[in-house]
Amino acid sequence: MKQHDFLRHLKVPVVAAPMFLVSGPQLVVAACRAGIVGAFPTPNARPIEALDQWMREITEALAQARDEQPPESIGPWCANLVTHSSNTRLADDLRLIAQYQPPIVVTALGSPRPAMETVHGYGGLVIADVTNLTLARKAVAAGANGLACICSGAGGHTGTLSPFAFVSAVREFFDGLVIVGGGITDGWGVAGAVAAGADLVYMGTRFIATQESMADAAYKQMLVDCTADDIIVSAGLTGTPASWLKPSLRARGLDPDNLPSAPPRSYDSNDVNKPSKWRDIWAAGQGVGAIKAVDAVHTVVDQLRSEYDSAGRRFSNLLQGHVTHGS
Repeated sequence: MKQHDFLRHLKVPVVAAPMFLVSGPQLVVAACRAGIVGAFPTPNARPIEALDQWMREITEALAQARDEQPPESIGPWCANLVTHSSNTRLADDLRLIAQYQPPIVVTALGSPRPAMETVHGYGGLVIADVTNLTLARKAVAAGANGLACICSGAGGHTGTLSPFAFVSAVREFFDGLVIVGGGITDGWGVAGAVAAGADLVYMGTRFIATQESMADAAYKQMLVDCTADDIIVSAGLTGTPASWLKPSLRARGLDPDNLPSAPPRSYDSNDVNKPSKWRDIWAAGQGVGAIKAVDAVHTVVDQLRSEYDSAGRRFSNLLQGHVTHGS
């Protein structure tokens, strides 16, 4: 897969971001069918036999989709792989990635290096999930094809840099694929990110509140009801700073203003008990206030495209106004 070939076929330059306990085969396939990139984190499928089943389901569903609609209208799928040293299932995950060959693999919570040989071996792209410039430079040095720049305002594990500052700084030393994520939930924000130098936008929170996500119905409704004021960032739950919905913390007996100190980090996909621990503690990004309803994925993508086109027309009109004024 050539690095940027797929971009020109996307309906809108968006990745339905991989979300813990939220992204599954149904969401991935719906996103790809709608013309964007569909992604899921491999730790969502436990034990390893479940990951095998998920990947088979995704590849078979997308093969069928290519018989039902123009193949170029279908976005590529993406597996999000945890490369942190605590993940004892990494070798098994890579074995299945080699078997099912997702066109894009995003590495997270560790160096992209462990995935390079496997993914590049079948012609896939390796994108490194990074939260600062030091990690970005290390990922580029390791040979990553792209960077997923996680910025301030992102849901779940979040960064601290402004999306505009991050993209601008990365573009000084990297001309590969750049994905940016952090508080973007509409097509206007997508257009702004692309204008600033990004190729794609990670959009997670907006796709939690879709009919195809695995999120609990109460979680989806909480997203409709909340605004950015209902978000708190804390490392007290996973050991890594993350954005949480205050109402979900209170519902679990936790005080958002007095959360525990950060525990040791552990991201072992072989731990089949861990997912239940976080099932009722819910994350969201700062763009949550833009969510007004729980819709089908294709409806969300159509709205994003409409907003993206409106932003483009606005920008074009502004430029034309400057040209006319200057003349």
